[in-house]
Amino acid sequence: MTFHCSAILFDLDGVLVDSTRSVARQWRLWAVENHIDPEKVLAIAHGRRTIEVVQILAPHLDAKAEESRIEKREADDIDGVAVMPGAAELLKSIPEGSWCVVTSGTRYLATSRLRFFHLPIPRVLVAADDVQKGKPDPEPYLKGAELLKAKPAECLVIEDAPAGIRSAHAGGMKAIALTSTYPESELQEADAVLRNLGQIQVSRLDRGRKLHVDIL
Repeated sequence: MTFHCSAILFDLDGVLVDSTRSVARQWRLWAVENHIDPEKVLAIAHGRRTIEVVQILAPHLDAKAEESRIEKREADDIDGVAVMPGAAELLKSIPEGSWCVVTSGTRYLATSRLRFFHLPIPRVLVAADDVQKGKPDPEPYLKGAELLKAKPAECLVIEDAPAGIRSAHAGGMKAIALTSTYPESELQEADAVLRNLGQIQVSRLDRGRKLHVDIL
């Protein structure tokens, strides 16, 4: 399978960084502290902005304050967190200015993760604090495309969560899903489902901006 695009937009957690266990730990802790069923929280938390999860499940709390508390804990919790296999190599293969990160985490959490694992901080990084509506709304990915000066139809998204896939498709973009967080059966909306980033090979077409993305 081959995709042609002008830009590649990456989710962060579960795509470039394997942080699923850390995220789950901190959401479970928050749920117990606030007398909420942890499974109910985890069912909607992955791929969504922290502030929106709080607003949905605990509307009586100060969502902004809870967001800061949860994401500070996530940034400090590095037990079991690692770079996703093939992430560094894949990013190096993409021309600068042709990729970005679009995350449901805050800019503080995103840059903390990237710096800790010595991954490049892209010129364009769209975080939770940069949008009014998070995934599955198309706003985050559309903003990423706009900042990269790429047409949405010429963008390829790499995701790990159904909310992110829906966000990409709602914005008119193709989406590749990784089975790092959800089983393949829950990612069938994606245009391709892969086990890891090592299955993706990127090359530039005719020295122009167009990228040739092969699925191995």
